Amino acid sequence: MRIFLQQPPAAGEPTRYLKLTLEKDLLGSWWLHRESGQVGGRASTKREVYPGQTEALAAFEAARDAQLKRGFRITFSEGAEAPRR
Repeated sequence: MRIFLQQPPAAGEPTRYLKLTLEKDLLGSWWLHRESGQVGGRASTKREVYPGQTEALAAFEAARDAQLKRGFRITFSEGAEAPRR
C-alpha cells in the first residue's frame, strides 16, 4: 500500500511532498516507510517496524491524516482506501 501527498507551494517556495509505503516483510513484520522533502531537493527517509498489520495500518492512517490536516493533498494512492473524514 502506498500513497503520495503534495502540499501546494507558498509564494516562491518549492512544493513539499510525502510518500508513505506500507509493506510486509518475509518474517511477518510490517514496515512503514516515510519519505518527505521538497520536490527537486533533499529528502529524508524514516522506517518503522510493527509486529502486526493492525498497528501498522493505524500508524499509516495517522501519518496520512496528520499531513492532510497540514494542507497536503493526495496525488496518488495504490492499495489504500480514501481518507475517512
